Amino acid sequence: MPPGRYSLFDLNPSLMNFVVIWSYDNYIPAHLAMGRLEQEGIKSWLKDENTVTLDPILTNAVGGIKLMVAESRAKEAWELLTRLQEEFKATLACPRCNSTNIEKVSSPRKASNWISAIGTFLLSSFAIAAEKTYHCFNCSNEFETPVSVYPSTEDDSGFTS
Repeated sequence: MPPGRYSLFDLNPSLMNFVVIWSYDNYIPAHLAMGRLEQEGIKSWLKDENTVTLDPILTNAVGGIKLMVAESRAKEAWELLTRLQEEFKATLACPRCNSTNIEKVSSPRKASNWISAIGTFLLSSFAIAAEKTYHCFNCSNEFETPVSVYPSTEDDSGFTS
């Protein structure tokens, strides 16, 4: 480069030090997380968003949509996203035992997952997505839709809102 001419990265090399802090299989939660980070003043961008959105079969091959954050803010961003996820998970409960110790998993008990595995094996070039269901780790119940649990607040009148 001629003397006196600099690129943006020569002036601020920290612009190139981005790290992956989260990975998504869908662009909607990826954009929600990116927006939440922006609200906190943390600059971020999505890597491989177009690839995964246009061809979802490549999600596992490229590692999903990766939320990239400057290395200097990675710990802060990770803690924020982890806290938000924990707060969201605390609002969902098992319909049988009301435990919030639940997670969405792909279940080997569902016949459709076995059919998709056999279909993928036979067709070999066409991946069929496994269906996911919620699993309660307290009572081992598997269910499609969790119940909502919102912390209620009680005012002086005794009514909850």
